[in-house]
Amino acid sequence: MSTEPEPTEETEPQSPDTAKDAAAGDAETVADDGAQAPAVAEGDSDEAAGEASASHGEQGEAAAKLSEAAAELAAQKLERERIARRKAEKQGPVEAGTKLSGKAADLLAAVRAVESGDKPAATVFAEPEPPRRPAPEPVQRPRPVTADAPPVPAAQTVESVRRVLADGGAPEALVPQVAAALGEGAAEQLREDPWQLLRIAGVRPEQADGFARALLGAECGPDDERRGRAVTVWLLEQAAVAGHTALELPTLTAALGKQGVPDADAAVQSTLTEAEALVFQDALDPRAPQPDEGEERPVRVLVGLERYAMAEESLADGLARLINSVPKQDGSAEDWERAADSAQGSAGELIRAVAGHGLVLHTGGEASLAEPAALLHAARELGLRAWATAHGPLGRDRFAALASDDTATTVTGLLSGAQGPGRDADGALDLDLLVVLDAPQLDVESAALLTESLPDGARLVLAGDPAVLWSAGPGRVFGDLLAARVCPQIASRRPDPGPLGELVSGIGIGELNQVEAPGKEVVIVPARDAGEAVHRTVQLVADSVPRAIGVPPEETQVITPGHGGAAGTRTLNAALKERLNPGPGRFGGFDPGDRVAYSPTPGRTVPGHVVKADAEGLHLSCAGEPVVVPKERVEESVRHGWALTAHQAAGGRWPAVVVVLPGDATQALTRPWVYTAFSRAERHLSVVQGADQALPRAVAEIQPKPRTTRLPVLLAPQVPTSG
Repeated sequence: MSTEPEPTEETEPQSPDTAKDAAAGDAETVADDGAQAPAVAEGDSDEAAGEASASHGEQGEAAAKLSEAAAELAAQKLERERIARRKAEKQGPVEAGTKLSGKAADLLAAVRAVESGDKPAATVFAEPEPPRRPAPEPVQRPRPVTADAPPVPAAQTVESVRRVLADGGAPEALVPQVAAALGEGAAEQLREDPWQLLRIAGVRPEQADGFARALLGAECGPDDERRGRAVTVWLLEQAAVAGHTALELPTLTAALGKQGVPDADAAVQSTLTEAEALVFQDALDPRAPQPDEGEERPVRVLVGLERYAMAEESLADGLARLINSVPKQDGSAEDWERAADSAQGSAGELIRAVAGHGLVLHTGGEASLAEPAALLHAARELGLRAWATAHGPLGRDRFAALASDDTATTVTGLLSGAQGPGRDADGALDLDLLVVLDAPQLDVESAALLTESLPDGARLVLAGDPAVLWSAGPGRVFGDLLAARVCPQIASRRPDPGPLGELVSGIGIGELNQVEAPGKEVVIVPARDAGEAVHRTVQLVADSVPRAIGVPPEETQVITPGHGGAAGTRTLNAALKERLNPGPGRFGGFDPGDRVAYSPTPGRTVPGHVVKADAEGLHLSCAGEPVVVPKERVEESVRHGWALTAHQAAGGRWPAVVVVLPGDATQALTRPWVYTAFSRAERHLSVVQGADQALPRAVAEIQPKPRTTRLPVLLAPQVPTSG
């Protein structure tokens, strides 16, 4: 298992000033004005010459002052306060500098003993595992808070950071990030522990090593305890970017060895002693009966950052509360049954499941959204306060149009109180039923915030397409719940219509089928190399699709595997801007009318366009909402948006989509990537195909790399399986 982000767009969105070219390669390429073709039309297989290096950048901690960014900060502040309370309840502080003792030391010693064969797992883990408490009793929840603008570091702090970075040979561009991340006393912290520089997004161990050598001289060495701790935390952060909430201990120690840490076990122990990470012992099969005396119980030892560990534990507790509680009795059983009978097919099944359960999962493609819409209508007829929430504004607006009402929000807007029903006197969301759309995009932190915010007796429906890419943040919430089978699961029987629906449905089961497309719904455009792929893409967006399909350029979205490479988002956006909205780019490379992808926080992308620029910053319109990005944040949070990665596009749909698959991007292709990219098209899909046979091979054979998560293990003792 890799502990670093895979060289694909799954690690996006990244900070433009620190991110390197994202993974090479991709997949398919589609249509030009050219002949319509089945989805597996053969294209030239010449690989593009452009190189693409792995992407490791991610945005820093700072958030924008307004709109979605402020809402996100408010939600995160609530989560941090809750985690701090849970930490204080669970254990006292570990005295810095002491030897590790208790469970953490036992676990480390146990792993070494089991691996060496000195002891069986049953003997070293003989201490009985404390039972997890049942679903928690109702607690007084904190009231929502209004996010303030990120504090501006004092001028003295900024100047001292500038001096220490100059002494260490680090670029001056890092000054704002370092001052914001380390706060007052940042310069002193760096002089005492230069490897703290690894806390800054985009900085790699070899760069921090060079900085440390410049400051420490002969004192600097690979066996420095400070280096071991910093690299351990950095690896766990990189694992989170790749989707893991924790790492198995052998995986972590092996990765430390690759980073030149001579004593990986000591580095992990030091990190645990300083409370910079947590250690866990999880049963491999949490539902297996307790072993007989003298028998081993298979276990695994995991190490994770407190932030994600606490969020995942909180999520498990919140889900268990929903599963084990009796939903609020709104309407009689006969009323619910009449509502189910009046709905069609699996919509009726969904209504029946929600009538008697606190948590229900609903799966299906785009057409299946009609079923949550029918559920909300029926629930409101029965007197429930029912709301839907989506990953982003595009999904929210699409569902609101389908449901013909305004009771849809974004997840961020709901949690912050900027949208939706608000909060009750206890701080819980003032609702009886919440339907979460695009549920595969939920990471553990967002999911924990949602479940913690639901009042007792509420019902939660998680709805989405399990075949799409997983969340950009750590965790695999929807997939873990489907696999755990702890609540009712309703699979929609509504197929997506037309040639596009047929194509995408086949991809979902590993088949790239030829489809009849009499209305040019699917077109394949061969491309010999990346240069031709870029030329064909611009031609499609500017000329062919508007003329042949009737979709204007502003309603056509380009999707490609990564930001870097000869046909990545950077190159494509530059070419599309030159053709569609040429200008000098006076404000950070942007002009009024430019399409943009705005990332208020890491892992979230909001499409929009530039309105104007002035002393306040760059003025955007994102899904009809005005956003002002301060000029110091433009470079790290705004990209041109004619071309996006598939992860950035997840949750949105457009009348026409052009998927660009250059030959140098084939290594990035997986079945979920292809499924996600192709399913963003509503009326027309063009594929600029330079990936040759890598495309059908990816669809048939290449699944996403597994993520290490703890949610199934945490849920198992608290809830029964549903079969």
